[in-house]
This record gives sequence, C-alpha cells and structure tokens, in this order.
Amino acid sequence: MKKVFIYLDNSNIFISAQEAAAEREGEAARSRVRIHFRNLLALAHAGRPIERAIAVGSIPPELRQMWNRLENEDVEVQLLERGALQGSEQGVDQVLQTIMLRDTVDYNGVPGIAVLLTGDGSGFVDGVGFHADIERMHGRGWDIEVLSWRHSCNRRMREWAEENGKFIALDDFYNSITFLEGAWPGQPVADPRYAEPLQLDLRS
Repeated sequence: MKKVFIYLDNSNIFISAQEAAAEREGEAARSRVRIHFRNLLALAHAGRPIERAIAVGSIPPELRQMWNRLENEDVEVQLLERGALQGSEQGVDQVLQTIMLRDTVDYNGVPGIAVLLTGDGSGFVDGVGFHADIERMHGRGWDIEVLSWRHSCNRRMREWAEENGKFIALDDFYNSITFLEGAWPGQPVADPRYAEPLQLDLRS
C-alpha cells in the first residue's frame, strides 16, 4: 500500500474556513471558527499509513498555541520568523513546495500519495506553485489528492485534480473539521459549537 504524505497550507485552509463560517453561521462566526486538526488529518489520511505530515508557517506569538495543537497531532511544523522571507505567505508557500519536490526526489521509485490541503493554484502558467508541483509529482508516479474549500479552490487546479486524482471538498465535512469557540469578553453571548464526528464514508 502506498504511504500518505500530507502537505498543509494552513493559512489558505483557515482563511477559507473563516469565509465558510461567516456564510453558514453568520458574520460573528468568522472570528470564532477554528480548525479541528484531528478530524482534518483523519480526513486527509483516511486510515492509510502516514509517511509524513507537514505544515509550514510563520511565528507571530499569538499563533504558537495553534502550531502546538498541530504538533500534538504528530504533524511536523516548520516555522519561519516573520519577515525572514520577503512576502511572508508567499515565502511560506515556497518552503512547503520545496519540501514536496524534495520528497519526490527522495522517494524516487517508491512514489506515495500526496494529499495537498490548499486551494492556491497561483503560478501555474509560469510553472511554479502548488498546482505545477503536484503535476510534477503525478508525472513521477505519485497519486494526488487535493482537499480544499469549493469557493476558494483555484478552478484549474480543481479540474485537474478531478481528472487526474481526487478532489475532496472540505465543505462536505464543515461541521466535523471546524468548531466555534465561545464568545470572547465584550462580544455578544454565544455558545461554543463542538466538532461533530467525522463520517469518512462520505469521502469519495
């Protein structure tokens, strides 16, 4: 059985989750929604053996708790100092893309299943970015799965994944991969919403 390699573009997934929360649960949910990483990762690996799970991000102090939660789920986290690379989010993306290509080389002859969590397909026309790199991996025998929110996934990348691998819409698992924190002091009273059990049988 091929092993799973999970690549998480957390910023892209989280920002799109905020948009989905505002649409589904009202504008106040935008600031309260959080990702349930255990369920998100379970959706990504779907019970298959994991060779690697990695996320790259920046380290403003207020995000340290979030990265700790990922590490507690056995995700390898690589953090960049804010401002270490020009264009913070672009720099983070480039580091994650470099890791993907290194895995392609390191596992030459024994390709795995690349599970990419992002909707960012920018740079494809110039031969760079996540979409260009998953096509490179596919050309070397890797299976490709893209997990993203429908409204924010690059159309070209989604169509390519549907034709050449799998596209899994996170929208179909919204209540399982997100939860809402209770209202903060000074905000209108609001109860938390807990994540529902994940139904993997809905994963095509």
